[in-house]
Amino acid sequence: MIAIGSDHGGFELKEIIKKYLDENNISYHDYGTYSLDSVDFPDYAKKVCQGVLSKECDRGVLICGTGIGMSIAANKVNGIRCALCNSIMTARLSMEHNNANVIALGGRVLGKDYAIEILQTYLQTEFLGGKYNKRNELIKAIESDH
Repeated sequence: MIAIGSDHGGFELKEIIKKYLDENNISYHDYGTYSLDSVDFPDYAKKVCQGVLSKECDRGVLICGTGIGMSIAANKVNGIRCALCNSIMTARLSMEHNNANVIALGGRVLGKDYAIEILQTYLQTEFLGGKYNKRNELIKAIESDH
């Protein structure tokens, strides 16, 4: 199951992504927001991250205007590895190398079709493990030190 959430700047792209998920029989939980009314993005980042950490959801997708704010907020949550993905390559490498359990997308900077391609890549890619396990453990050590 995919956890998905947005602020007002990412709401329209979130709705497009939900349609794609529905059409492809990919289950998801929509953590909001549910309209174009202005909201505070950290609230939705936290909800999605909690859904991933609780294992209710396998991965998360956050969407704001640029993806920057959501990725910053998500990465404050212990156990979350959120990657701002603005290309197919960043989506693939976020999983292969970093085992990102959440990605952030920019609703105001990505075309809808390209955003779907980025999402598809992220969802279809698996973590490579190997030497990347050590690097991810080093990231966890930094997290536990702070």
